[in-house]
Amino acid sequence: MEYTPHSLPKETGWIEVIAGCMFSGKTEELIRRLRRAQIAKQKVKIFKPRIDTRYSDSDIVSHSEQSLPSILLSDINEITKYTEDAQVVGIDEAQFFSNEIVDICNKLAGEGKRVIVAGLDQDYRGIPFEPMPQLLAIAEYITKTLAICVACGNPADKTQRKTSSAERVVVGAADIYEARCRKCHYIPKEN
Repeated sequence: MEYTPHSLPKETGWIEVIAGCMFSGKTEELIRRLRRAQIAKQKVKIFKPRIDTRYSDSDIVSHSEQSLPSILLSDINEITKYTEDAQVVGIDEAQFFSNEIVDICNKLAGEGKRVIVAGLDQDYRGIPFEPMPQLLAIAEYITKTLAICVACGNPADKTQRKTSSAERVVVGAADIYEARCRKCHYIPKEN
């Protein structure tokens, strides 16, 4: 979504959520928005969960290899140590944080900050992935990204796990996951 000057709030903060399945361009869109804020000379702080080391130990990185330096967080409550002077706060892989992220984002937006959050809206079973539903409910701006189904070429909004792990969180990329449409998605048999 491209913003026009008249659609941006003035003298207030807000929350933008970028949600979708894996390989749908969520992090790429987050990086695009954060780079534009940097070009506008805004003070930008970028965060990702410590658990996500797929492509980099320190940067947020899209599957298309775009990246920006970020601060690693083990707990979302650590974010307040870094955001006092920030005008724009970017958070990638929000589904890996606790539900406390909802209150944190509300607090940051209440302080007049632009908060941009990206994350999976559904897990590999197609079930809403907490805390994303709550973030979607409180956001002023929502972008739902779609991928391409690797099985049939339709627009995809599901993340297909290719392994039989029953754990909800298994960090991985194309080695473990692929994008699927509603018709081609199935829940793998769990061991």
